[in-house]
Amino acid sequence: MRCVVLAALLFVADSIHAQGSDWPGFLGPLGASVSPEKGILSPWPKEGPKILWRQEVGIGYAMPSIVAGKLYHFERIGAKARLRCMNARTGEDLWSFEYPSIYRDKYGYNNGPRCCPVIDGDHVFLHGVEGMLHCVGAKDGKVVWSHDTLKDFGVVQNFFGVGSTPVIEGDLLITQIGGSPDGVDPFDDDFLKHKGNRFGIVAFEKATGKIRYTIGEELASYSAPTLATIDGRRWCFVFTRNHLVAFNPADGKVDFRFPWRADVIESVNAANPVVVGDQVLISETYGPGAALLKAKPGAYEVVWTDARKTPRNKSMQAHWMTPIHADGYVYGSSGRHETNAELRCIELATGKVMWREPGLTRTSLLMIDRHLICLGEDGMLRLLKPNPRKYELVSEVELADPKTQRPLLKSPCWAAPIVSHGRLYVRGDDRLVCLELIPAGKGKR
Repeated sequence: MRCVVLAALLFVADSIHAQGSDWPGFLGPLGASVSPEKGILSPWPKEGPKILWRQEVGIGYAMPSIVAGKLYHFERIGAKARLRCMNARTGEDLWSFEYPSIYRDKYGYNNGPRCCPVIDGDHVFLHGVEGMLHCVGAKDGKVVWSHDTLKDFGVVQNFFGVGSTPVIEGDLLITQIGGSPDGVDPFDDDFLKHKGNRFGIVAFEKATGKIRYTIGEELASYSAPTLATIDGRRWCFVFTRNHLVAFNPADGKVDFRFPWRADVIESVNAANPVVVGDQVLISETYGPGAALLKAKPGAYEVVWTDARKTPRNKSMQAHWMTPIHADGYVYGSSGRHETNAELRCIELATGKVMWREPGLTRTSLLMIDRHLICLGEDGMLRLLKPNPRKYELVSEVELADPKTQRPLLKSPCWAAPIVSHGRLYVRGDDRLVCLELIPAGKGKR
């Protein structure tokens, strides 16, 4: 009888969490690092949210993606890149898919994937750090199609390898490829030699891998394509190495290119565009800072920019974290280095800095249920209220093993937290940790 009751309770708990949302790709179901789930625990107990499980993971910088109770994690093990499918509730391994990877980072960072898996129906799409693009089955990892982008499109190794996660739009997989003309050495360290060809942005038929259209002359960045609807029309914004490119994702017709990049050769654009209504915010950390544009069919209008401001007076200099918009204000980590980074709130309409909080290291944010979850690269986890008047800390914790009290998250913690079905997932250098953010039976998801 006791076993029957226990089984029933587990079924009820799983059914309640089943009302939550999946996290199918980079920055979640809304593409903005915002979760629609509600009922989070706030404030947290001293030890933080309950630890449900933890799992050692291979090297890489990407978070997993979660759909239908399965967690897909992309990592590097030895000389192979590996997609690992796990039970999202327990962390148990289900199956894996591997392929050879020879990438070696020129700047001393690790050699693992930068892009998270993208799940759509029965397929999982992978964009590897060495340039391999795969579509595999979501149930078994069997290869459906693949492209070696170094070979097929002339992709060069780039500064830190390949790191732009694709997006799904209808029957298309829109991917920032950044190809170069034939004859360019993909491993050449002289980045001045690298020029774009017609494979800057490529839309593939997601079912077959066939090319539907291309947008040329763009080298790749580490920012992912961002989809939006403006005045009833679909748009795609890609923050490439040199420009913000705006186009119709159905056919690839370009509306405009807005130049935005630091003068420093070894500089990158990494944060995604933030789209609010018909306005688009872009930000980088190596030079010009942020700019806000008003998007129009075939044109754009500059609302404000940081271009002529001194470094200290720039509104936002986002490194890799995509800022988050809430009620007319934008929250994000501004600063290139761990020591000078600060969490900021700016007014979207004007770029005015409302407040700045130093000393948190470079951080990543997730917004859920009128709260911000903030993960520092040092492993500190914080719960904040999005308040334009002040930095409002609710809780903070350094997650620790309950038995040994040793920290669970090893620096660098560069991947943004994710939430799926009431569970919060965070990762450090070598470990993925699952936490109970929304207690079973609480809130609406």
